[in-house]
Amino acid sequence: MSTSPLEGGCLCGAVRYRIDAPPKWIGYCHCTSCRRSTGAPVTTFVGADAGSVSFTCGKREQFASSPGVQRGFCARCGTPLTYEGERFPGEIHFYVSTFDEPQTLHPEFHVYCEERLEWLDIADSLPRYLATTKG
Repeated sequence: MSTSPLEGGCLCGAVRYRIDAPPKWIGYCHCTSCRRSTGAPVTTFVGADAGSVSFTCGKREQFASSPGVQRGFCARCGTPLTYEGERFPGEIHFYVSTFDEPQTLHPEFHVYCEERLEWLDIADSLPRYLATTKG
């Protein structure tokens, strides 16, 4: 796993962030909501302690995608950046592909596997959890 600090941002560069602590976790999410918010068949998040996060350039906009959930994005280019939920107090989850060096951030598990697209099979030996058994 990569060490801190970690930096990243949106496609157009209007929003940049920095995380000054090691990730809390890195995992794939197969839930319908995350897939729809990104247009991807699976998402990969990096969990960060909110106190270690700073937005160094620009300001992310936020959208209440469901009760207790805020999704952050760049209003200029539309890049999805973050997920914050009441279920995970004190954490901000960043989409792995928005990091400057995403190749250094290796997933550790899968969640919401019951919502996985049946034609998508990620061939790894990582633990797989149902929605109610992780987090």
